[in-house]
Amino acid sequence: MTEGWRRRAFVSLWATAVAAAGIAGVAVLRAREAKPATHSVTIDATRFQPARLVVHPGDTIVWVNKDVIPHTATAKGGFDSKVLAPGASWRLTVRVKGATDYACLFHPAMTGRVDAE
Repeated sequence: MTEGWRRRAFVSLWATAVAAAGIAGVAVLRAREAKPATHSVTIDATRFQPARLVVHPGDTIVWVNKDVIPHTATAKGGFDSKVLAPGASWRLTVRVKGATDYACLFHPAMTGRVDAE
């Protein structure tokens, strides 16, 4: 009788563990299927704000120039906003994971970074 109880208890615990793992797997899949987000980078006082942005593939970044002078958001071998006049904006949809450093071509000390995770 004791052996049968142990076997049922083991099977019950095993089934619970498998079910919990399945639920956790579904949660991970749902997290990966999250809708893309839109992030804003404000350009003002010759700086990017925020200077570092963490995004995910599929997310969109919008740079908005609120400064009184033109700027760019340019990554060597990557993206290039071209000239953003005061009041202009530019959008980029992130396609791949990785880190990308960028700068303003007119103001090389004005830098930013996008980390796509």
